[in-house]
Amino acid sequence: MISLWWAGLEPVMKILWVVTLAATLIFLIQSILTFVGADADTSADFDLDMDADMSMDGASLYSFRNFVNFILGFGWSAILLKPSVESWPLLIIISVVVGVALVAAVMYLFKWLASMQQSGNIVLEKSAAGAEGTVYLTIPAAREGKGKVQISIGGAVREYDALYEGESALKNGTPIRVVDVLDSNTVLVEETNSYTV
Repeated sequence: MISLWWAGLEPVMKILWVVTLAATLIFLIQSILTFVGADADTSADFDLDMDADMSMDGASLYSFRNFVNFILGFGWSAILLKPSVESWPLLIIISVVVGVALVAAVMYLFKWLASMQQSGNIVLEKSAAGAEGTVYLTIPAAREGKGKVQISIGGAVREYDALYEGESALKNGTPIRVVDVLDSNTVLVEETNSYTV
């Protein structure tokens, strides 16, 4: 029965189904990794954060996570609306709008969660120094721009802006240690594997 249904699909719909199901699987994996505190956004080593400066209130607009979210919204809306929308141009426009809306909603959710998470920043100076974690968004070298890190403080994983004084950028997933707290949401870090004995 499934084989007959698949054989009856247009080639474009077959591609749409494959891409959408792949995006759904990646989304589920990202969600699970996020809840267990892993760096889901860059574990696949796609390095699609592009430029940490191109951000929207702390969430990178050009991250792999947002790409997956867009494909998820676009794909499922196109699949579900295809029987009732005969015009392909109209279907694509609607699907793009849904995809962009999903990305915006997820970015807003992460911004809200980050603001809730940062409510304890009053004690950041006392608790963050020496804390270890990983790079979340690439940190440019020589303090030429901010990246992001996720560090564990008091058993909770928190996200902060980060600067690095080294000669080469710290890529996503690099283990780091907080050297200094620069302000309520920015830390200075070092690469921990460069200082192991």
